Amino acid sequence: MEQRGVTIWFTGLSGSGKTTITRALVEELRTRGCKFEVLDGDIVRQNLTKGLGFSKEDRDTNIRRIGFVSHLLTRNGVIVLVSAISPYREIREEVRQRIGDFVEVYANAPLATCEDRDVKGLYKRARSGEIKGFTGIDDPYEPPLNPEVECRTDQEELQQSVAKVLRKLEELGYLSKALEVQSV
Repeated sequence: MEQRGVTIWFTGLSGSGKTTITRALVEELRTRGCKFEVLDGDIVRQNLTKGLGFSKEDRDTNIRRIGFVSHLLTRNGVIVLVSAISPYREIREEVRQRIGDFVEVYANAPLATCEDRDVKGLYKRARSGEIKGFTGIDDPYEPPLNPEVECRTDQEELQQSVAKVLRKLEELGYLSKALEVQSV
């Protein structure tokens, strides 16, 4: 059976768990023999969108470029895992319309939880005024209104979040149901 391409778009605040869930999902997709690519927001900014700042216009350009690459891969039967804050609802919807085969996953965690998880110290720097226009501090994050999957990463274990995403992909026909091992 030929694999159907889909973009799985993880959105949420910095530190909400997007990359953590993506990494765990990669292991499951690898086990199932799927063709996939990961477009992580931090890595994309170092390569594909180097030179863009963090104004609304630059953030929208960044998301459009990620969306363009995702669209190319998706239409060629690849499962694309995008992990990008993508703070603005309108541009996420624009990318959804362009790609078509699109599953939005909202990594939802309260700001305080994200700040507690902040290994890079970005929230601390934003709070001190060293970083301006930081999403969730002095720039808005617009949560999805109807994501296909919502992972409450402050309330559920990582495997629960991964299972939610896998179930939705199976339900929508992007993945075959995993065979369960039955004891004899």
